[in-house]
Amino acid sequence: MGFLSVLSMAHKWIAERTSPGDIVIDATAGTGVDTLVLAELAGAKGTVYSFDIQQEALNRTSERLSARTGGSMLPEVKLVLNNHAQMAEIVDPAFKGRVSAVMFNLGYLPGGADQTVITEPSSTLSALDAALTLLRPGGIITCVLYPGHPGGADEAASVEAYASSLPQRLAQAVVYRQLQREESPYLIAIEKKFTYS
Repeated sequence: MGFLSVLSMAHKWIAERTSPGDIVIDATAGTGVDTLVLAELAGAKGTVYSFDIQQEALNRTSERLSARTGGSMLPEVKLVLNNHAQMAEIVDPAFKGRVSAVMFNLGYLPGGADQTVITEPSSTLSALDAALTLLRPGGIITCVLYPGHPGGADEAASVEAYASSLPQRLAQAVVYRQLQREESPYLIAIEKKFTYS
């Protein structure tokens, strides 16, 4: 049995910290894979926000959600055409400190989209700050990083520096990465601490 892919590991860690009825956020909707996973975990009584700056991504996400068959009921998913850096202003203020999981799958929209439209370090770091304020204690942020595309290595380095500089009283961060392939995607996860002592 091999190691899990970085995306499968992100889903595993998210599933361990998310329960039916939870509030969850997909910071980068993309093709909707993470949004669907989050919606299934949160269930019919949960709340899901899915952000993207491209309408095409939200359309694909909506199609993926609509195509899902069987299993438990999904919650209404709030598809938000906006930069993930704005999530703290857009998410219901009553949810501050109550979100169980925020997923980032950085880079560009795959599948023929304009690959020059990519996530940017400055807005991603702002979004990570916003995500931390929204997370509940014990909640998790996952960031799948893609250093192999133009601009991806800079963004990955910025996220890694951000995560490693977080005070341990606030959060702990881990890296999941294949060490032999420098340009392969990798995962950083940040878990908000239960206490601030």
